[in-house]
Amino acid sequence: MGEMSSFQLGVIGALFLSVASSVSIVICNKALMSNLGFPFATTLTSWHLMVTFCTLHAAQRFNLFESKPIDMKTVMLFGILNGVSIGLLNLSLGFNSIGFYQMTKLAIIPFTVLLETIFLKKQFSQKIKMSLLVLLVGVGIASITDLQLNSVGTILSLLAIVTTCVGQIVSFFFLTLIAFFYSRLAIDFSRIGHESTILVNRVR
Repeated sequence: MGEMSSFQLGVIGALFLSVASSVSIVICNKALMSNLGFPFATTLTSWHLMVTFCTLHAAQRFNLFESKPIDMKTVMLFGILNGVSIGLLNLSLGFNSIGFYQMTKLAIIPFTVLLETIFLKKQFSQKIKMSLLVLLVGVGIASITDLQLNSVGTILSLLAIVTTCVGQIVSFFFLTLIAFFYSRLAIDFSRIGHESTILVNRVR
């Protein structure tokens, strides 16, 4: 019971830190591009990825997660999609308000579900579909009432949604593939160990 409660507290703390850091990054990026006249969205993207790399490297050093070998082509594909996605999100933030930018990020969820339904034939429950419908209605209302809405910002937001959705689907696919590979590898080693034990017993 104590372990479960501590695990739940850890999850809640991680979610809180994720939301707080995400909101802080958005506010800082918007202030840089709109108030201070910093137009280099690509530079912000490179800083974002560099901090992410350093944080993950430090977490790996402290054994907070276990790294697994991945094919370099897969890493390059994911890196390109992730970089383009973050770059387009930063560009859309420069042309849109913070509210519309947050609506863009929320719209990624239903569009990811839509792509998975069309191309991967995944099925989702009615509760999930109704929740996403409510979310889309909220995004639509926020978009219509946004006074800073413009064509360039809208196009950039749509491109950011598409690239982010594709990146998330590709990353989930490869993570599932890696998990399947390691589970099969564990089964094979277990089978080899079992057969070796039988062989040793027969020799005796």
